[in-house]
Amino acid sequence: MGSLLIRGGRLVTMNPGREVFDGSLYIENGVIMEVGSGRTRADEVINAQDMLVIPGMIQVHVHLCQTLMRGMADDLALLDWLEKRIWPLEAAHDPDSLYSSSLLGCAELLLAGTTAILDMGTVNHQEAVFEAAAQAGIRIVSGKCMMDMAERAPAALLDSTEGSVRDTVRLIEKWHGRENGRIRYALAPRFVLSCTRKLLEAVRELANSYGVLIHTHAAENRAETQLVREMTGRGNVEYLGEIGLCGSRTVLAHCIWLSAREVDLLGATGTRVAHCPSANLKLASGIADIVRLLEAGIPVGIGCDGPPCNNYLDMFNEMRLAALLQKPVHGPTAMPAGTVFEMATTRGAAILGMESEIGSLEPGKKADIVVVNPVRPHSRPRMEENTYADLVYQVKASDVRYTIVDGRVLVREGKLAILDEEDLTRQADREARRLVARARLA
Repeated sequence: MGSLLIRGGRLVTMNPGREVFDGSLYIENGVIMEVGSGRTRADEVINAQDMLVIPGMIQVHVHLCQTLMRGMADDLALLDWLEKRIWPLEAAHDPDSLYSSSLLGCAELLLAGTTAILDMGTVNHQEAVFEAAAQAGIRIVSGKCMMDMAERAPAALLDSTEGSVRDTVRLIEKWHGRENGRIRYALAPRFVLSCTRKLLEAVRELANSYGVLIHTHAAENRAETQLVREMTGRGNVEYLGEIGLCGSRTVLAHCIWLSAREVDLLGATGTRVAHCPSANLKLASGIADIVRLLEAGIPVGIGCDGPPCNNYLDMFNEMRLAALLQKPVHGPTAMPAGTVFEMATTRGAAILGMESEIGSLEPGKKADIVVVNPVRPHSRPRMEENTYADLVYQVKASDVRYTIVDGRVLVREGKLAILDEEDLTRQADREARRLVARARLA
């Protein structure tokens, strides 16, 4: 793989001392070797003078399978959004459309400075997601969506309990740890309303057997939460806890409609939360009380969710919203920029169980790195003491110049380096048309 030198940038290390200083970064064979290096030569040298060099950002809730559905499910509440649009479209995926959707999503993420994601696939053709991620070079934790009941879901999205488990085991054994560990598996039961208790209990046992993450949705929408209570007699998170699905290997997306008891349960079990502010606003699901969760010691990261409910995969936009939404309730000093940037880097790494590998610029860590050039009027003036504020409130995805994963340059000078953007967007347009035709939306 060779050596890479990122020379002369402002290093936002996110190391334990949260050091920010001017210097160079030296990488060999995909690993950061020196931070503040005095070297002048390497196989490739990137001139980062006057630029910000940051850890690659980590999104802890994404749906690559939905990228082709951007603009196809607007202005709907969650359950209508699923039943009228998303489920029919997901059911219509074939391997080609799912590969194209995933590749397009990976390209957008990389161009915007995201280097690692926790993704939830769809029920069928999950291998296409992994194949696209392998081609794009992004770091991914993903899994086949598990559904064995849902009254209004298309038949093509419903597995038998045994079939869902059997398919999941096959995928774990084939894909977990592939691409030098860059591809990993997460068990992905969709949400309580689409999974029998038997399936959720099987998920618990698989997680224990294989040591992989569990990734699901919880307490996203008021109506959804009420249906869960009617079905189980419990709050959403209480029910998951009763089954044994709360814990440090579980990541729950959204967690808006929580009781005080459920907040305590999340804190006591070390369960992780993925905060998706844009999606929660667009679907009118509500605003998660992230300050309350952080004060309870609950690990929280950030994700864009899927393009049909965002419609971007832009972590800079998501960080800005995550900071601003809490302030009207908790005051202007709530959710400071430094805390939000931690959620996008070091805390995101910890949520994925990769805190020793990614999330900061430190010797021995994998070289997942982003170089940002805040040269446009929207990011001036730049003051040295305001680096985190610059990144959270001012920088845009279009300011990303380089994105590097495992020491491999995937975005160079703001352009995709190993993918052909014109070709993948042309294929995406074609596959989207075919997808809609197959789905036969009303």
